[in-house]
Amino acid sequence: MPWIRRRIAPCCALGAALLAAPACGENPDALRQIVEDQCLVHWSERHDPAPCVRVELGSPPRAESGFALLHDRKGGAHFLLIPTRIISGIESADLAAPGAPNYLASAWQAREQLASVVGHAIPRNAIGLAVNPRHARSQNQLHIHIECLRRDLIEALARQQAGHPGEAWWPLRLGAFTLEARAIRGAELEGLNPFALLDERIGEEHGALGEYTLVLAGIESADGPGFILLTSATLAGELLLDSSCAAAGAPS
Repeated sequence: MPWIRRRIAPCCALGAALLAAPACGENPDALRQIVEDQCLVHWSERHDPAPCVRVELGSPPRAESGFALLHDRKGGAHFLLIPTRIISGIESADLAAPGAPNYLASAWQAREQLASVVGHAIPRNAIGLAVNPRHARSQNQLHIHIECLRRDLIEALARQQAGHPGEAWWPLRLGAFTLEARAIRGAELEGLNPFALLDERIGEEHGALGEYTLVLAGIESADGPGFILLTSATLAGELLLDSSCAAAGAPS
Protein backbone atom coordinates (compact mmCIF):
# COMPACT_ATOMS: atom_id res chain seq x y z
CA MET A 1 0.00 0.00 0.00
CA PRO A 2 1.27 3.49 -0.80
CA TRP A 3 1.25 4.75 2.77
CA ILE A 4 4.05 6.60 4.50
CA ARG A 5 4.73 5.21 7.95
CA ARG A 6 5.75 7.70 10.60
CA ARG A 7 6.70 7.43 14.21
CA ILE A 8 4.13 8.98 16.51
CA ALA A 9 5.56 11.78 18.65
CA PRO A 10 6.10 11.16 22.39
CA CYS A 11 3.08 11.64 24.57
CA CYS A 12 3.51 15.32 25.44
CA ALA A 13 5.07 16.53 22.20
CA LEU A 14 3.20 18.45 19.55
CA GLY A 15 2.84 16.47 16.34
CA ALA A 16 1.38 17.02 12.91
CA ALA A 17 -2.26 18.06 12.90
CA LEU A 18 -3.60 14.76 11.66
CA LEU A 19 -1.44 12.51 13.82
CA ALA A 20 -2.62 11.72 17.32
CA ALA A 21 -0.79 10.43 20.39
CA PRO A 22 -2.36 9.22 23.64
CA ALA A 23 -3.20 11.94 26.12
CA CYS A 24 -0.67 12.28 28.94
CA GLY A 25 -1.64 10.87 32.31
CA GLU A 26 -5.04 9.59 31.19
CA ASN A 27 -6.46 6.47 32.80
CA PRO A 28 -6.38 3.90 29.94
CA ASP A 29 -9.23 1.93 31.54
CA ALA A 30 -11.56 4.89 32.12
CA LEU A 31 -14.13 3.97 29.45
CA ARG A 32 -14.27 0.34 30.49
CA GLN A 33 -14.72 1.32 34.13
CA ILE A 34 -17.51 3.79 33.32
CA VAL A 35 -19.42 1.13 31.42
CA GLU A 36 -18.79 -1.73 33.87
CA ASP A 37 -19.04 0.13 37.17
CA GLN A 38 -21.70 2.71 36.38
CA CYS A 39 -23.74 2.24 33.20
CA LEU A 40 -24.27 -1.53 33.52
CA VAL A 41 -24.86 -1.35 37.28
CA HIS A 42 -27.42 1.45 36.96
CA TRP A 43 -29.12 -0.32 34.07
CA SER A 44 -29.38 -3.53 36.05
CA GLU A 45 -30.60 -1.88 39.25
CA ARG A 46 -33.05 0.70 37.91
CA HIS A 47 -33.10 0.50 34.11
CA ASP A 48 -31.25 3.81 33.93
CA PRO A 49 -28.06 3.79 31.79
CA ALA A 50 -26.58 7.00 33.29
CA PRO A 51 -23.97 8.29 32.74
CA CYS A 52 -24.38 6.50 29.40
CA VAL A 53 -27.27 7.54 27.18
CA ARG A 54 -28.10 3.95 26.20
CA VAL A 55 -27.28 0.37 27.13
CA GLU A 56 -28.19 -2.41 24.67
CA LEU A 57 -27.80 -6.01 25.78
CA GLY A 58 -30.14 -7.72 23.29
CA SER A 59 -32.91 -10.18 23.98
CA PRO A 60 -32.23 -12.29 25.90
CA PRO A 61 -29.68 -9.97 27.55
CA ARG A 62 -26.09 -10.94 26.71
CA ALA A 63 -23.27 -8.71 27.99
CA GLU A 64 -20.79 -10.44 25.67
CA SER A 65 -22.48 -8.93 22.60
CA GLY A 66 -23.95 -5.75 24.09
CA PHE A 67 -22.80 -2.16 24.00
CA ALA A 68 -23.19 1.17 25.73
CA LEU A 69 -23.51 4.59 24.14
CA LEU A 70 -21.76 7.45 25.92
CA HIS A 71 -21.72 11.18 25.16
CA ASP A 72 -18.03 12.08 24.86
CA ARG A 73 -16.78 14.18 27.77
CA LYS A 74 -15.46 16.82 25.34
CA GLY A 75 -19.05 17.62 24.40
CA GLY A 76 -20.51 18.60 21.06
CA ALA A 77 -22.03 16.13 18.63
CA HIS A 78 -19.69 13.32 19.67
CA PHE A 79 -20.78 9.94 21.00
CA LEU A 80 -18.86 6.74 21.71
CA LEU A 81 -20.10 3.20 21.24
CA ILE A 82 -18.35 0.93 23.75
CA PRO A 83 -18.78 -2.88 23.86
CA THR A 84 -19.88 -4.25 27.23
CA ARG A 85 -17.26 -6.99 27.06
CA ILE A 86 -13.53 -6.36 27.15
CA ILE A 87 -12.09 -5.78 23.66
CA SER A 88 -8.78 -3.94 23.53
CA GLY A 89 -9.19 -2.25 20.16
CA ILE A 90 -9.03 -2.55 16.39
CA GLU A 91 -6.26 -5.17 16.64
CA SER A 92 -8.60 -7.71 18.28
CA ALA A 93 -9.15 -10.72 15.99
CA ASP A 94 -12.62 -11.17 17.51
CA LEU A 95 -13.94 -8.12 15.64
CA ALA A 96 -13.47 -9.71 12.21
CA ALA A 97 -14.43 -13.27 13.18
CA PRO A 98 -17.50 -14.88 11.56
CA GLY A 99 -20.57 -14.20 13.66
CA ALA A 100 -18.91 -11.36 15.60
CA PRO A 101 -21.22 -8.63 16.94
CA ASN A 102 -21.49 -5.92 14.31
CA TYR A 103 -20.54 -2.95 16.46
CA LEU A 104 -20.13 -0.64 13.46
CA ALA A 105 -23.69 -1.40 12.33
CA SER A 106 -24.92 -0.53 15.83
CA ALA A 107 -22.84 2.67 15.86
CA TRP A 108 -24.33 3.74 12.53
CA GLN A 109 -27.84 3.10 13.80
CA ALA A 110 -27.05 5.33 16.80
CA ARG A 111 -26.29 8.33 14.58
CA GLU A 112 -29.64 9.97 15.46
CA GLN A 113 -28.00 11.03 18.72
CA LEU A 114 -26.05 13.62 16.73
CA ALA A 115 -29.27 15.34 15.67
CA SER A 116 -30.30 15.61 19.32
CA VAL A 117 -27.25 17.80 19.88
CA VAL A 118 -27.23 19.76 16.62
CA GLY A 119 -30.97 20.40 16.76
CA HIS A 120 -31.89 19.19 13.28
CA ALA A 121 -31.49 16.20 10.99
CA ILE A 122 -28.00 15.62 9.60
CA PRO A 123 -27.56 14.38 6.02
CA ARG A 124 -26.12 10.92 5.61
CA ASN A 125 -23.03 12.17 3.77
CA ALA A 126 -22.05 14.36 6.74
CA ILE A 127 -21.86 11.50 9.28
CA GLY A 128 -18.84 9.34 10.06
CA LEU A 129 -17.59 6.62 12.40
CA ALA A 130 -13.97 6.15 13.42
CA VAL A 131 -11.76 3.71 15.30
CA ASN A 132 -8.23 4.88 16.04
CA PRO A 133 -5.12 2.72 15.57
CA ARG A 134 -3.38 1.29 18.62
CA HIS A 135 -0.62 3.94 18.62
CA ALA A 136 -3.09 6.85 18.53
CA ARG A 137 -5.56 6.05 21.29
CA SER A 138 -5.68 6.71 25.00
CA GLN A 139 -8.01 3.85 26.00
CA ASN A 140 -7.53 0.08 26.18
CA GLN A 141 -11.19 -0.61 25.45
CA LEU A 142 -12.62 -0.53 21.93
CA HIS A 143 -14.69 2.58 21.33
CA ILE A 144 -16.21 3.81 18.07
CA HIS A 145 -16.42 7.56 17.58
CA ILE A 146 -19.76 8.78 16.15
CA GLU A 147 -19.55 12.33 14.82
CA CYS A 148 -19.93 14.44 11.72
CA LEU A 149 -17.30 14.30 8.99
CA ARG A 150 -14.87 17.13 8.43
CA ARG A 151 -15.90 19.36 5.56
CA ASP A 152 -12.68 18.76 3.61
CA LEU A 153 -13.21 15.00 3.78
CA ILE A 154 -16.79 15.35 2.54
CA GLU A 155 -15.52 17.44 -0.37
CA ALA A 156 -12.69 15.01 -1.16
CA LEU A 157 -15.11 12.08 -1.22
CA ALA A 158 -17.52 13.96 -3.50
CA ARG A 159 -14.71 14.76 -5.95
CA GLN A 160 -12.86 11.46 -5.97
CA GLN A 161 -15.29 8.57 -5.47
CA ALA A 162 -16.87 8.62 -8.93
CA GLY A 163 -15.65 5.97 -11.33
CA HIS A 164 -14.14 3.61 -8.78
CA PRO A 165 -15.38 -0.02 -8.79
CA GLY A 166 -17.57 -0.94 -5.84
CA GLU A 167 -15.35 -3.62 -4.31
CA ALA A 168 -11.90 -2.33 -5.30
CA TRP A 169 -9.64 -0.29 -3.02
CA TRP A 170 -8.45 3.03 -4.40
CA PRO A 171 -6.27 5.92 -3.14
CA LEU A 172 -8.05 8.98 -1.79
CA ARG A 173 -6.06 12.18 -1.46
CA LEU A 174 -6.76 14.42 1.53
CA GLY A 175 -4.34 17.33 1.62
CA ALA A 176 -0.83 15.93 1.95
CA PHE A 177 -2.10 12.48 2.93
CA THR A 178 -3.26 9.44 0.97
CA LEU A 179 -5.81 7.05 2.40
CA GLU A 180 -7.12 3.79 0.99
CA ALA A 181 -10.84 3.81 0.20
CA ARG A 182 -13.47 1.21 -0.68
CA ALA A 183 -17.14 1.70 -1.43
CA ILE A 184 -19.84 -0.27 0.39
CA ARG A 185 -23.34 -0.35 -1.06
CA GLY A 186 -26.50 -0.26 1.02
CA ALA A 187 -28.27 1.98 3.50
CA GLU A 188 -27.23 -0.07 6.54
CA LEU A 189 -24.44 -2.46 7.52
CA GLU A 190 -26.51 -5.45 8.55
CA GLY A 191 -24.82 -8.60 7.26
CA LEU A 192 -21.61 -6.76 6.36
CA ASN A 193 -18.70 -6.27 8.77
CA PRO A 194 -16.23 -3.50 7.81
CA PHE A 195 -13.73 -4.84 10.36
CA ALA A 196 -13.63 -8.07 8.33
CA LEU A 197 -13.16 -6.14 5.06
CA LEU A 198 -10.27 -4.20 6.56
CA ASP A 199 -8.72 -7.32 8.08
CA GLU A 200 -8.79 -8.99 4.67
CA ARG A 201 -7.15 -5.97 3.02
CA ILE A 202 -4.40 -5.56 5.61
CA GLY A 203 -3.76 -9.30 5.63
CA GLU A 204 -3.08 -9.18 1.90
CA GLU A 205 -0.16 -6.84 2.61
CA HIS A 206 1.03 -8.77 5.70
CA GLY A 207 0.51 -5.75 7.90
CA ALA A 208 -0.55 -5.47 11.54
CA LEU A 209 -4.21 -4.46 11.74
CA GLY A 210 -3.64 -2.55 14.96
CA GLU A 211 -1.45 -0.04 13.12
CA TYR A 212 -4.32 1.12 10.91
CA THR A 213 -7.26 3.39 11.49
CA LEU A 214 -10.80 2.74 10.29
CA VAL A 215 -13.20 5.46 9.18
CA LEU A 216 -16.65 4.81 7.78
CA ALA A 217 -18.23 7.74 5.91
CA GLY A 218 -21.87 7.81 4.88
CA ILE A 219 -22.51 8.71 1.23
CA GLU A 220 -25.42 9.37 -1.11
CA SER A 221 -24.70 8.71 -4.77
CA ALA A 222 -26.60 8.19 -8.01
CA ASP A 223 -26.58 4.47 -7.17
CA GLY A 224 -28.26 5.08 -3.83
CA PRO A 225 -27.08 5.22 -0.22
CA GLY A 226 -23.84 3.60 0.88
CA PHE A 227 -20.57 4.08 2.70
CA ILE A 228 -16.91 4.68 2.00
CA LEU A 229 -14.54 2.63 4.16
CA LEU A 230 -11.26 4.50 4.71
CA THR A 231 -8.00 3.39 6.28
CA SER A 232 -4.46 4.64 6.78
CA ALA A 233 -1.38 3.87 8.83
CA THR A 234 -0.53 7.55 9.24
CA LEU A 235 -3.80 9.18 10.30
CA ALA A 236 -5.83 8.92 13.49
CA GLY A 237 -9.36 8.40 12.22
CA GLU A 238 -10.97 10.42 15.01
CA LEU A 239 -9.30 13.56 13.66
CA LEU A 240 -11.14 13.19 10.36
CA LEU A 241 -14.37 13.82 12.26
CA ASP A 242 -15.84 17.09 13.54
CA SER A 243 -17.91 17.30 16.72
CA SER A 244 -19.02 20.85 15.85
CA CYS A 245 -20.81 19.48 12.77
CA ALA A 246 -19.75 22.56 10.82
CA ALA A 247 -20.69 20.85 7.56
CA ALA A 248 -24.24 20.30 8.83
CA GLY A 249 -24.86 23.34 11.02
CA ALA A 250 -23.48 24.30 14.43
CA PRO A 251 -24.66 22.51 17.58
CA SER A 252 -27.31 24.32 19.57
